Amino acid sequence: MQTLLFIFTLLLALVSAYLWWQVRMQRRTIENMLTEESLDNLEEAPEMILTLRIRDPLVLAKRESRSARILADRLPVMVTKMVYQEVMRELEQELQSRDIDVDMRIEYR
Repeated sequence: MQTLLFIFTLLLALVSAYLWWQVRMQRRTIENMLTEESLDNLEEAPEMILTLRIRDPLVLAKRESRSARILADRLPVMVTKMVYQEVMRELEQELQSRDIDVDMRIEYR
């Protein structure tokens, strides 16, 4: 019985030592990540993206279109999609008239 308890104690000590070693390695990894150079010192600047969100597309649709007044209450998802497509189309035309080259797309999140 004493041998079994000794083996069990030894096993617990080994597991504890392994976990302690893992914690030390994790702390060292975190310290290394915190001391790395910041993003300001990168050779290549990060890509900048402009995000546009229409706060209330259904109100905009109802204000701009007679047919949207009827459809907005029955098909709000479709009307919202159409509003975003129309806004994107108008923005693209305006930017092209100013000779600004852009890539525009609608992302669903």
